[in-house]
Amino acid sequence: MSADLAPAEIPATGLELLHAAIPGHVSFLDGKGRIVTTVLWVHERDGLVLTSSPVDSVKGRAFRERPQVSVSLVDRANQFHSVSISGEVTHIHPDEDLAFIDEMSRKCHGTDYAHRTPREVFVITPIKVRASTGTW
Repeated sequence: MSADLAPAEIPATGLELLHAAIPGHVSFLDGKGRIVTTVLWVHERDGLVLTSSPVDSVKGRAFRERPQVSVSLVDRANQFHSVSISGEVTHIHPDEDLAFIDEMSRKCHGTDYAHRTPREVFVITPIKVRASTGTW
């Protein structure tokens, strides 16, 4: 992580969305500097944001080369209840026994993840967080 950037705290309204059964939008830069946004399951653990992808994926290569990412989630019932997190991928580790992706799949679909191929988990340290409850 850049030395001049301190980790940001995710407020309760943002944690609520990160713990809900909704997908996140994860944006990053590809090798040509273009913004790429993809829908991924995301989760918060100990103030960090986690997501995953198959080993050797385009996302994994991009996160290793350019760790800056943005994650956003929107409440399906209230489009103004949202969280946007800018941060950096600060750690990458194997998804041992597919424990993380199974947890996400159970949260969103009630079953273990069907594709039993090796995956890795990306740990994102929040740097800037914006959250809204959707009330005025």
